[in-house]
Amino acid sequence: MNKNLIIQKTAEYIKQEFQDDSSGHDWWHIYRVWKNALAISEHENADAFIVELAALLHDLDDWKFNASEDETPRRAQAWMESCGVDLKINARVCEIITHISYKGAGVENKMNSLEGFIVQDADRLDAIGAIGIGRAFAYGGYKNRMMYDPDSPPEMHATFEQYKNSKSATINHFYEKLLLLKDMMNTATAKKIAEERHEVMLRFLDQFMQEWEGKD
Repeated sequence: MNKNLIIQKTAEYIKQEFQDDSSGHDWWHIYRVWKNALAISEHENADAFIVELAALLHDLDDWKFNASEDETPRRAQAWMESCGVDLKINARVCEIITHISYKGAGVENKMNSLEGFIVQDADRLDAIGAIGIGRAFAYGGYKNRMMYDPDSPPEMHATFEQYKNSKSATINHFYEKLLLLKDMMNTATAKKIAEERHEVMLRFLDQFMQEWEGKD
C-alpha cells in the first residue's frame, strides 16, 4: 500500500468531485481542512495517513448533500477499497467521517480518536474566522436563506433532527453554531487558533448590527 500515492489519488478525486460547489464546501474548503489537519497532527503525534484520508474524504457523504437512510459513509468506504486501503484503516477513517459533523448545540460529540479530534478541529476552524463568515453566507445563499431576520431569534437545537431541518437566517447560524465552536475544539493547537478567529466573528457581528440599525 503506497500511502503517498493513495493520498495523491484521493486529492485528485476529491478536487474533481467538488470543484463546482458553490455552498462553501468546495475543493478549497477541503484543501484547507486537509492542510490544517496535517499541521495539527504534527503537534499532536497522530497517524498522519488516517488524518489525511479522513480530511480529504470528510464531505463526500455529508448529510447536507446526500439523501441517505443512515450515516454510513458509503462513497468514502468504496473509494478507499478501490485504492487498496487496509480494511482496519478504512474502518477508522469511516468512523471519523461518521462523527465529524456538528449536529446541534445540545448533541453529544461522539468522536473517539485522536485522529478524529484533529480532523474535526480542522473542519471547525474553517467554519470560523474570516473564511467562516464568508462560508456561512455562501451556504445561506445556496439554501435560499435570509441574511438576517430580527423577528426570528436563534435556537439552540437539542437534537440533530432539529438542527438538520432548521431554515433560519444566516446570522442565526453564528449563534446556533459558529460562536460555540471555540469552546468545542479538541486539541490544544486548535484551541489556540480558534481564539483569534472567534474574535474576528464577534467584531463582524458587532459591525453588522450597527450597520443594520443605520448607525455609523
